[in-house]
Amino acid sequence: MSSAEIGELIGRLSGEEDMDRETRGRLLGRLTRLLSRHARSAGAAGLARGRWLADLMIAVAPHIPIRDVRTLSEHHHGLTGEQLADSVVRVASNATTAVGAAGGALAAAEFAAPPLLLTAPAQLAAETLVVAAIEVKMIAELHEVYGVRVDGSGTIRGAAFLTSWARQRGINPLEAGSFTSALGSAAKSALRKRLLRTLGRSMSTLGPFLTGAAAGAVLNRTATKSLAAAVRRDLTAGLATPAPLPGPYPRLDPGSERPPS
Repeated sequence: MSSAEIGELIGRLSGEEDMDRETRGRLLGRLTRLLSRHARSAGAAGLARGRWLADLMIAVAPHIPIRDVRTLSEHHHGLTGEQLADSVVRVASNATTAVGAAGGALAAAEFAAPPLLLTAPAQLAAETLVVAAIEVKMIAELHEVYGVRVDGSGTIRGAAFLTSWARQRGINPLEAGSFTSALGSAAKSALRKRLLRTLGRSMSTLGPFLTGAAAGAVLNRTATKSLAAAVRRDLTAGLATPAPLPGPYPRLDPGSERPPS
């Protein structure tokens, strides 16, 4: 099973802001089936430690659609500055809310049925990857709004914004022109930990009937808004203590990194 097909599907789920509930649920179900087959080659250890999710997320990153500030303003009714940033966050929060609700509804439809025992892990992985992609897209577009551009190929930009998402930090504008396409071991470790925390949050959608849909929606909205607030603080404060990002940069003093949320 090629990760390209998975990446394209996640790119669509994270990029189409006006997607209706039925389409989102159908695509999420298709992604779940693809991931279920793909997971068989990862092995139990890779699944438990987050390596499989991290590898998929790295492969997915170049497929995440990121708009420049001019396009963002056009798509958000001519808004600029802080109002545009507010609108970007609102759209992303609505999208992760919808993913949580769709995942809960999917689980409710299969609840207590034997296939759930096989599909539940893949469904959690699907929700986790889509929510992560939406939040990575949000982070990247917030950087556009605040004038902190990361130039380069989709792979280079993906590596930078994945690390930004994993660290829950904005990107240092002084380093924004010198990234590489490879994530270092520390960045990959942070990515795995963040994905596993997001996976844990997605477990709430497996509640009986539609309780999972409600819980997943609320938790996703809260987490996305919290992430946005942290990144915006960095971008507006000039990143006095930037987090490490891809590339051969000096290590930060451990006390300067924001504790995980």
